[in-house]
Amino acid sequence: MSGDQDRVSQDVELEKSRARYGLLAVVISNLAIAGIALFGVWRLDGDTSVVIGVLTAAFTAVSSMTTAYLGIKAVSNTAKSIASSAVAAAAAPTPPAPATPTTSATPTTPATPTTAATPTTAATPAPTTAETAAPPA
Repeated sequence: MSGDQDRVSQDVELEKSRARYGLLAVVISNLAIAGIALFGVWRLDGDTSVVIGVLTAAFTAVSSMTTAYLGIKAVSNTAKSIASSAVAAAAAPTPPAPATPTTSATPTTPATPTTAATPTTAATPAPTTAETAAPPA
């Protein structure tokens, strides 16, 4: 039992390390992109059309990098959760099958009393479109 707890503890620590260093890599790369963009804007001396292009590209790179990291992390967490629930389901004992009911040899009587049949009237069919159309004049 102690071996399983050690393994789980190591897995948790490994996931924490991966999350910490993955986030650190994303933050450092985003800061590098922002620094290069700011340096580029500073060197362009206010040429607005080029500055807008540089800032747009930097924003796109930062948002793409961050979105990719968060998407990969979410998929990884989901896959790990599915795998651990599948292992737990396979290890769980299956409940015994329910016993089939036995039938009795005596016939049963209906619970509702029988009454005399009441006469019913036959329903008249609905008229067709040919019968409801107006006669020719």
